[in-house]
Amino acid sequence: MKNRIDIHADDFGYTFNTSKDIIECMKAGCLDSISIICNTSGFDRSAELLYDSIPELPFLPLMSVHLNFPEGKSESNAFPMSWSGLFLSSYGFKREQLKKELKKEIRAQIEKTQEMIERCWEIADRNSIRRTQHAIRLDTHVHTHLIPVVWDSLIETVKEEKYEIEYIRNPKEPIGPFLKAANLWLSYSPVNIIKNRILMLYSAKADRFCDEHKIDKMYMCGLMMSGHMDYDRVKTVFPALYEKAEKDGRKLELLFHPGLAYENEYSSEMDIANFKNFNSSDNRHIEKETVLNIREIMNQGGYDDKKE
Repeated sequence: MKNRIDIHADDFGYTFNTSKDIIECMKAGCLDSISIICNTSGFDRSAELLYDSIPELPFLPLMSVHLNFPEGKSESNAFPMSWSGLFLSSYGFKREQLKKELKKEIRAQIEKTQEMIERCWEIADRNSIRRTQHAIRLDTHVHTHLIPVVWDSLIETVKEEKYEIEYIRNPKEPIGPFLKAANLWLSYSPVNIIKNRILMLYSAKADRFCDEHKIDKMYMCGLMMSGHMDYDRVKTVFPALYEKAEKDGRKLELLFHPGLAYENEYSSEMDIANFKNFNSSDNRHIEKETVLNIREIMNQGGYDDKKE
């Protein structure tokens, strides 16, 4: 396994300023991958900024389609729909109708985002900027793809459209390394602990998909400390997480949200609580500083994070 650590940023395209911060991290060569939201009013302007910035990048990070159902504009009147709403609908009598709407939405978002990604590839190739991605990468806003009705809709769409997939996120976060860090126990949000356990329960199907399609399996760091991935915390838990990933033969994705949305960027397509509590929080810039200094953690520990 060549590249065992993946420094990742979610939510490119959420707002223009969110995207500006992420591009700053890209220009510093600190991000291995990013996820792109296409169904927001900030997407088009963010995409143009990235096109213009590619010649200044040391390399083009891997880019994932960040399917977004809880926020944003939609092809369907069924959305936006919260995590809990999607979860409950997985077991309701309207499940099949919801699947039809989900598949339409999934197809539209994949095609729109992938068109933008392929334009990035063309610009990178034209400017001799290194890139290593050649197929579709998939994840979702707040990890909704592991919800049963969403997962079934996504996999059916992939099969029907014959999409070539080289990555699908598995938010499988081992809890042991976090429990070992006793000094951090009081900093873990009960909500994040619950998320960790629920997503671990549903993670097996993502592993099976990876096995069937010969995709490297992964662990993730970004649930227990979601919204609070500051330098000291990451440095504390990273060695045990890395050791666990190495032992189990998995990649380790460190998931950050380094883009700060400005208050005047709020629009009705966004969840107001999510916007105020997370996307416009100063914690976004704390995570950005962690990303910009993440290589210090890698270098100090002598971890094999060399990119070929």
